[in-house]
Amino acid sequence: MEIELRFFATFRDAVGQKERTGTFEDGETVGDVLSSLESEYEGLEGQLIENGAVRDQLSVLKNGRDVVHMAGTETTLEDGDVLSVFPPVAGGCVSRGI
Repeated sequence: MEIELRFFATFRDAVGQKERTGTFEDGETVGDVLSSLESEYEGLEGQLIENGAVRDQLSVLKNGRDVVHMAGTETTLEDGDVLSVFPPVAGGCVSRGI
């Protein structure tokens, strides 16, 4: 099956592109794909999965829906799915001397 993979922010830098298509075995799970990505890209090693779950503060979406609200890393994927991977993002406030 083919899955469209989308990467954002620092993960895009680690992969070297925003989007790519990945070919995986039927019945693969989000965890299988994330583990595969960690093995394939040095910059992703240890960044996606921790103790069998999606790392804290990481957003992984299957077709626009956060997998945490599905079956987490056990969420099954189907041909044509889109898996988007967002690293933790923090923002801040510039002091205005108030």
